[in-house]
Amino acid sequence: MTGPGATPRSGFAQRFAALLRKEMRQMLRDRGNLAVGLLLPVMLILLFGYGLSFDVRNAPVAVVLEDLSPTAHDVVAGLRGSPYLAPVRAASMTDAVERMRLGEVAAIVRVPPDFSRRLAAGDARVQLVLNGVDSTTATALEGYVGGAIGTWAQHRQDRGGGRAAAGGIEVVPRVWFNEANTSTWYLVPGLLALVMTLIGAFLTSLLIAREWERGTLESLFVTPVRPTEIVLAKLAPYLVVGAIDLVLCLLAARFLFHVPMRGSLAVIVAASLLYLVVSLLLGLFISGVTRSQFKASQVALLASFMPAMMLSGFVFDLRNMPVVVQIVSQILPATHFMGLIKTLFLAGDNWRLIVRDCAILMLYIAALFLATRRTMRKSLE
Repeated sequence: MTGPGATPRSGFAQRFAALLRKEMRQMLRDRGNLAVGLLLPVMLILLFGYGLSFDVRNAPVAVVLEDLSPTAHDVVAGLRGSPYLAPVRAASMTDAVERMRLGEVAAIVRVPPDFSRRLAAGDARVQLVLNGVDSTTATALEGYVGGAIGTWAQHRQDRGGGRAAAGGIEVVPRVWFNEANTSTWYLVPGLLALVMTLIGAFLTSLLIAREWERGTLESLFVTPVRPTEIVLAKLAPYLVVGAIDLVLCLLAARFLFHVPMRGSLAVIVAASLLYLVVSLLLGLFISGVTRSQFKASQVALLASFMPAMMLSGFVFDLRNMPVVVQIVSQILPATHFMGLIKTLFLAGDNWRLIVRDCAILMLYIAALFLATRRTMRKSLE
């Protein structure tokens, strides 16, 4: 009861507070889900941040030196100066080919017996044989070997006082937005999207389905609570867990992997929370539709995490995909958040992109909230 001067709490506030207490207690009692929500992001951060890399470093390269002149040895020394190559001597071309077949080396550099003579004549050649099983590594090694030999040739020309040929062009490359030229800067911001997707969609996909299986949801239907209040109460505790995961990801990106945050931290946090709400609502919607924990977990994995991994631009450039796949990828909320968060981290605030993608995420929130609310209608069908 309330006193004469007190303002009675609204029915919504009373019902929501009661539901929120229930959901908080249920979440804290479910140690398994709580451990997944707090420990799995840490494992993903360490696994993807330290274990996944597209950079080619210390790649084993077999060197077949058929010319024993000092000049030929200088070429090999030039290869050793590259941090991306780990040259190893091979007795012959046959030996080098056998090593490549066994997977011991990724490429073969063959210096032919007439290398010195042809170098003096101005038409020297070095043969490069690449293992094309991994086309990405092969392409990278082609550039690294060519760059190392080109650097050696330039140094040799400088020592000899030679001048570049008339009309020669020197290309001076500069890498913008990722001046460290490391895939870690590219992957870690995308990891934030994966963590938000997995934690949001997977954990909440079990909530409503669990209550349907236990029969506790029917007891709510005889109370005055409304579908909106149920959805908000189930959303709030896991929003807190997701926010903790967001802080862990940002701290790891800044202090473990030294990824720059060139955009506004407030915008990064706001955009991430918007996407977190999208993921949480997607999980709740899947849970309300399937009404089975097993089905919900499988559907959540297939409908959220796998597309976020493969079709959002996290690993593959969407422009290289077929047009149909590009169209499908634009339907996924992860695609819009992935591009936005990478831009915020590495390039800074692009307000046209921020407004567009945040508006798209808010549309997803509205659509998923209404769809999830419909699954909470008081019906025992």
